[in-house]
Amino acid sequence: METYNGLINNLIDELASLPGIGSKSAQRLAFHLIALPQSKVEHLANTMIKARSEVRYCEQCCNLTDADVCPVCANPKRDHRTIMVVENPRDLAAYEKTGRYEGVYHVLHGAISPMLGIGPGDIRLKELMTRLEGDVDEVIIATNSSLEGETTAMYISKLVKPTGIKVTRIASGVPVGGDLEYIDEVTLLRALEGRTEL
Repeated sequence: METYNGLINNLIDELASLPGIGSKSAQRLAFHLIALPQSKVEHLANTMIKARSEVRYCEQCCNLTDADVCPVCANPKRDHRTIMVVENPRDLAAYEKTGRYEGVYHVLHGAISPMLGIGPGDIRLKELMTRLEGDVDEVIIATNSSLEGETTAMYISKLVKPTGIKVTRIASGVPVGGDLEYIDEVTLLRALEGRTEL
């Protein structure tokens, strides 16, 4: 026997399909949304629709933005000669929280994973290599310490080394198998400061 009718169940199911939202959280969110004034729900829905339609990749680093260039790349105070390569925008956000990294980023939007059928052509490596034709001194590889992250790091290192650009890898203060987005700022900062040349 169902506790709620179709519309409430549909809302709970949709919310539960979001990452990190379990059935109890979905139920709590659904009831919260239903209790909100109509105007607030419409504003939330419109914000989601607008973000989905207008957010795109930064022309320089492939981060998510609603402008041609993201705020990090647009900042003239950043060191554009140092590029940190991360797997996804959440990893970029984690490093930005440290407040200590002064370079720019390149977001791959994935990692090489032959098991999942993800090859070098499926992530933003071509865009990275195009950027390296400019004035770049160092590429910091900050992929996750997983098998996929290590595979991607080695692949990037082999691509970049022949260009003469310095290639470094973040130090392991980051636990093996750990995702950067869940690691505290101090550990991320130590990993960045203890990076080694590949």
